[in-house]
Amino acid sequence: MSVFADRADRLAELVRSAELDLLVVSNLVNVRYLTGFSGTNGIVVLGPGRTSPVRVFGTDFRYYERVRPRLTEYDVQRAETDILQIPAKIAAEQAPQGTTDKLRLGFDEAHLTVRAHKQLGELVGDRAELVPAGGFVEHLRVVKDPDEVARMRRAAAIAADLYEWVASDFGLAGRTEREVALALEIRAKELGADGLSFPPIIAAAANGALPHAEPGDIEIPRDTLVIVDLGCIVEGYCSDCTRTYATGSLEDEAKSVYRVVREAQATALAGVRAGAESRELDAIARRMIDEAGYGEQFGHGLGHGVGLEVHEEPRLTPRAEGALVAGNAVTVEPGVYLPGRFGVRIEDLVIVTEEGCEVLTPTSKELTVA
Repeated sequence: MSVFADRADRLAELVRSAELDLLVVSNLVNVRYLTGFSGTNGIVVLGPGRTSPVRVFGTDFRYYERVRPRLTEYDVQRAETDILQIPAKIAAEQAPQGTTDKLRLGFDEAHLTVRAHKQLGELVGDRAELVPAGGFVEHLRVVKDPDEVARMRRAAAIAADLYEWVASDFGLAGRTEREVALALEIRAKELGADGLSFPPIIAAAANGALPHAEPGDIEIPRDTLVIVDLGCIVEGYCSDCTRTYATGSLEDEAKSVYRVVREAQATALAGVRAGAESRELDAIARRMIDEAGYGEQFGHGLGHGVGLEVHEEPRLTPRAEGALVAGNAVTVEPGVYLPGRFGVRIEDLVIVTEEGCEVLTPTSKELTVA
């Protein structure tokens, strides 16, 4: 059985358990997870149906001939105009006849726009009831299979090469933040990545106190800290890593904050394993940073899931619910940000195992001068 057939089977079981007849998957990231399709217009309709099980992938003229011979796990259909005509057509075929009972057609309310929802409702008419049913595919995506982990491992390896290159060969001091960011984007593709997971964060000195700073035409000075946050994409899957570099001598407090963040990150990392409560992992790092006197300067969560998107479930935050399971891919990234002065963040991407975790981001966390 192919990976896509297995995912479709597991999703169909979730749809059946929710007492839905069909589920419409319109979010392209979820469509890619279910089918491998990476184009710009695709939809999946799947479920037990009323007359027979349904497993349909729909697209338009641009992609139909390319996809049809490859996607053997699905009945591939072509939309003549609007792609929402495909679930409407299936609903008409599957709707109960001679009864007021309606087909239960699930949709993801987090991704289907108000306009698209209205249009789908008009297309299906009184044959079907539209039922909010978000999060089904995301529930499957939180546990990575070996193929997904392998792609993320390759993405992380390229990112590690980027960190080695920027710190030892390219250098930071004297270059502008924007110059470094552009160089990393080019180098990532030269090393075999599809691209970067997100626009890289290059944040020197006071800009480092802005957790999601945008690179500017600002020359990186000597004797300061620089946050470098980046990830790569390989075959659709992301990596994510952050290192903080020095550009020369540092004041004592900068070195002290770096030690605090590194120790908090290492301690939280040691607690990652299947069964660990997401909220408690965040608390481990937060307590250590708070005890060092910087609790108010750690304003974001400890981490987040990574996969086809660079931010996905599960979350490691003070309000997170639930525990990690084997196969989760999460970041562990505490930080301290002192407004107007500097920031420190250290981030690893890990795969959760029963005994602990596999760290995918091997770049050194020693305070390095770049």
